[in-house]
Amino acid sequence: MASRSIFSNLKCNGGDKLASASWRRLIISGASPSYTVEQQREKTAAASNKESLKRSILGLKSSTSSATTVLQNWTDSGLKVDNSELRLISNILLKSRRYNQALEVPFLFSSSEFVDNILTWKETQKGLRMSAADHTSKTELLIKVRDLTAAEEHFNRLPNTALQRGASLRLLHGYVQERNIEKAEALMSKLTGLGLTLSPHPFTEMMKLYMATSKYEKVFLVIEQMTRNKIRKNVLSYNLWMDACAQSSGVAEAEAVYVEMLRDENVKVGWSTLSTLANIYIKAGLVEKAVVALKTAEAKLSASKRLGYFFLMTQYASLNNKVEVLRLWEASKAVGERMTCANYMCILSCLIKLGDLFQAEMVFMEWESNCQKYDIRVSNVLLGAYMRIGLVDKAESLHLSSLEKGGCPNYKTWEILMEGWLRSHNMVMAMNAMKKGFAMLKDCHWRPSQHILVAFAEYFEKHGNLEDANNFIRDIQRLGLASSPIYKSLLRMHLSAKRPVHDILEMMDKDKIEMDDEISSLVQAFDKQVKFTPD
Repeated sequence: MASRSIFSNLKCNGGDKLASASWRRLIISGASPSYTVEQQREKTAAASNKESLKRSILGLKSSTSSATTVLQNWTDSGLKVDNSELRLISNILLKSRRYNQALEVPFLFSSSEFVDNILTWKETQKGLRMSAADHTSKTELLIKVRDLTAAEEHFNRLPNTALQRGASLRLLHGYVQERNIEKAEALMSKLTGLGLTLSPHPFTEMMKLYMATSKYEKVFLVIEQMTRNKIRKNVLSYNLWMDACAQSSGVAEAEAVYVEMLRDENVKVGWSTLSTLANIYIKAGLVEKAVVALKTAEAKLSASKRLGYFFLMTQYASLNNKVEVLRLWEASKAVGERMTCANYMCILSCLIKLGDLFQAEMVFMEWESNCQKYDIRVSNVLLGAYMRIGLVDKAESLHLSSLEKGGCPNYKTWEILMEGWLRSHNMVMAMNAMKKGFAMLKDCHWRPSQHILVAFAEYFEKHGNLEDANNFIRDIQRLGLASSPIYKSLLRMHLSAKRPVHDILEMMDKDKIEMDDEISSLVQAFDKQVKFTPD
């Protein structure tokens, strides 16, 4: 009865067509409610599973814990995994600098460290194939986690040029970072033969390498090759070309390249090119031209990205122009992005360079009040300034404050404190800082300078701390940091204390320390001492 009345009302309000159409919608929407609900449940379950796998891998407490074990357990439980899911997890691991775990994710598998269990896992799965993008990421990971040799081996195993294209650029970039001209040129030659040098990117990598090694004439050869092969020049290639001209031929040649760039319809002159030109003028002492270039660059800054602001601020700091630095700093705050720790580090460095420590402290307080997580790199900038000008008490106070607020000291923190305490002759604290810095060497490439190490050796010698000196030389010798002046100091201490030096001489031989007149005299003095020592 109820349905009849509804049908009647529909007829009255719009006729048979409306009635039948409305009934069709009612029938369709109500025909299989259980099917629609079931589909939704499946989608929800799949999404929940994906989140659960992601949480399981990202939740591994140690960066060295095995992602492979989690994945194997996952599939053993009958749960599915797909490439897009793995790619998402891997990207998150990469951004978190958890390279070992990222390398384990199956679409980036096969380093020798994981090859047995990963290959076994991979062979039991279907539909997990490595794409060209995966091999590119894999190459980059191998460079970070292992070394260039592992990345080379992986690249050489790639079966076709489609897979080699992206990976080759990562490998070339690795050679550039290591400044290995021979291998970079050999790879570039191979890529040319394979037809993989059709974009400007490999050429700009080579130009960066030649600039870093001061081989400016080779930059011009790269430009000639690009022109000959009709490879379009991009903004970076023009910037590097300008810089090479300035270094080898002078400002006029750099300006000529800039004019050529203005005529090139394929590129757009932006703030980075004008910043490069300004830097050339600054180095040449052409302040007025530099300011004009910087003002023109500012007009081309992005309204949505801050990077350009900080390049220009640094250049104004080089010109000792605090007004412009602070003006750009305030202007950068209007950009929509969140202000990063790197941004604060840049403005702090500029203000310290300009000698305005008070303003730097104000900016630092602003950062502390806004930071979500205490980044020790920011406080290190101010810490270094305090120690360099002898404000040791302020430096120590800042260090303790940063610890209380959750800061985790890195090697740079201990290096700053070590050098500051060394300058203020607080050797006990300096030695303690050096030991803490040494404890971090396995995770970074930092090494204390020879000047610092010699200062410690001289302190031990002056105060006759032979036991501390022996422990010190063993520590730095294991790190390959022992040098002739440090060994000489230790030999003099042993001679004065009438102690044997056989172990020291063996260490010197292992470190290939050359025998000079002073070392020869010390060894002869030991021989005489042994001869005249009564039995």
